[in-house]
Amino acid sequence: MPTPSYITPDIVFPMASGGVPMDTATIISIALEGILYGFSVLMFIGTVWSLTYRHSMHEINRPITVVTILLFTLSTAHMVIDVIRIEDGLVKYRNTYPGGPAAFFADISQRTYVAKNAMYIIQTLLADGVVIYRCYVVWKSIWIIILPSILWCSTAVSGFFGIHLVMQAVDGDIFAKGTSQWITAFFALALSTNLLGSGLLAYRIWMIEQNVSAMRATKGTMLHILRVLVDAAMLYSVVLITTLICFVCSNNAQYIMLDMLMPVISIAFCMVLVRVTINKHTSSYVVHRSTASERTERRSQLRQHSMKPLQVHISQVMHEDGTSVYGIGNDGQPSPYKARSVSSDAELA
Repeated sequence: MPTPSYITPDIVFPMASGGVPMDTATIISIALEGILYGFSVLMFIGTVWSLTYRHSMHEINRPITVVTILLFTLSTAHMVIDVIRIEDGLVKYRNTYPGGPAAFFADISQRTYVAKNAMYIIQTLLADGVVIYRCYVVWKSIWIIILPSILWCSTAVSGFFGIHLVMQAVDGDIFAKGTSQWITAFFALALSTNLLGSGLLAYRIWMIEQNVSAMRATKGTMLHILRVLVDAAMLYSVVLITTLICFVCSNNAQYIMLDMLMPVISIAFCMVLVRVTINKHTSSYVVHRSTASERTERRSQLRQHSMKPLQVHISQVMHEDGTSVYGIGNDGQPSPYKARSVSSDAELA
């Protein structure tokens, strides 16, 4: 049975494929994106705090700060464009657009749709680029990031070429064969880049932890960093895999998942910085308290030791006579007093 279309004398707007209706999917997507965007605002504030807390201007990591601001700016712009699209589809062009709101939201050739998806591609490339940069930092080898870099470049090519095809689309259907192949490739490459980069990063941190754990007297924080990285990678990967599955199945739920990806990327990126910073300050506080406690305990032990009664045995031999206390009597006569031994116990504090 052919796919139903909204037909006018001048233009044809095919309905998007299965799943929820397009207008319903758009409303759900902006609602969920708004909730996640609120969390991303809080995470952005926390990240700015983690990057600037107790740091002078020259100590701030400027590249990471710039990336954080760019991710938040792109997420904000994406949210604004979605609000504009909702207002256009449900209010402004509700009664004038051929096919109504559902056809409006299904038309992928519109400028607002192209702009919001271009922002998503840039957001993805920024986040994956940071993961690759972290791999280079911990491995200290350019060879280890060759494959992730190739995947990153392939992601960029497939993403922007897909945007070009969307701009040239005449039927307005994102699930058309030519367009869908490049978009599917973009999702798959983005997922592969993130999983490979995160996996290399986690494996290196685990190796470092295993090598230094036997020689370290105190408990370190490397495993905590490992858990944070794994959590962030899983959060992003689960949403991206769901988006890919929905798109391959030509389900309109992919629009919902795609809009959720923008704030999720920002949240996952900021989550690593915030949790690592909190753990660092917590560990410093615990170490400081532990050192102070040990110092206090040592002072207490010294004080108790110094206050402990010391038993001192003093032996004294005294020879007395009428005129001398040195044991020599008058005229060579023995003293009438017997020598006596005086024993005393004294307690010294």
